[in-house]
Amino acid sequence: MKPSTCTVKYKTVSCALSAALLLLAALAVAARTKSAPSLASLLTQDKGKFSIVLDGKSVGHEEFEISPSGGGWTAKGTTDLKPPDAPSTIRVNGTLVLQPDGAPVSYEWTSRDDKTNGAHILFANGVAKITLEMQGARPFEQDLSFGSPLIAVLDNNLYHQYAILARIYDWSKRGTQTFPVLIPQELTPGSITVESTGSASAAGKSYEGLRVSTADLEVLLLLDANHRLMRLEVPAAKVSVIRE
Repeated sequence: MKPSTCTVKYKTVSCALSAALLLLAALAVAARTKSAPSLASLLTQDKGKFSIVLDGKSVGHEEFEISPSGGGWTAKGTTDLKPPDAPSTIRVNGTLVLQPDGAPVSYEWTSRDDKTNGAHILFANGVAKITLEMQGARPFEQDLSFGSPLIAVLDNNLYHQYAILARIYDWSKRGTQTFPVLIPQELTPGSITVESTGSASAAGKSYEGLRVSTADLEVLLLLDANHRLMRLEVPAAKVSVIRE
């Protein structure tokens, strides 16, 4: 016995309605996925060169690149520095591997002056496992514990790492924010406060200011509209780091 025309029409309309509802649900999920912020967007690809100026005189430069790598990010920098009292140019290399949210995974640095030093650091669960190598000496190992896996790595004379700090700062909240920090070349753990200062200017240009403070030092980051690091000032040390 054939189903009535009414029954056929009812089933056809019901199937069409179900398909439409499924389509709307799929579109809604896609829209939510599209609008949801991605952790990968926290860091931004960047490449450039900084000029390092001490008391108005150029003393060196740094070349750097921050780029996606696998599921995370890699930040590399090389600084050549010739302070007035140094007998020769000092070269420092640093490679920092990061998770998408800016938390460090590993860090390697080498410093070449009168001797070659270097270190390899692994980060996991808020602990930094450090292996320090010095010419003519056995490797030195040390573990440092932090209260959070989101550790700011700010090494000596590698200023592009402040560009990463400007990214992990929560601009939606602003205000004063505190981060654990590691200075690898000094094996020094500590904490820093970071605070937006609003608009700032230098050399006739306007920037977004970000103040980074420790117990005895203050660093001012000057950023463009996209929060890229354009200039860094350390007033107490008369140091300026300027993007070329």
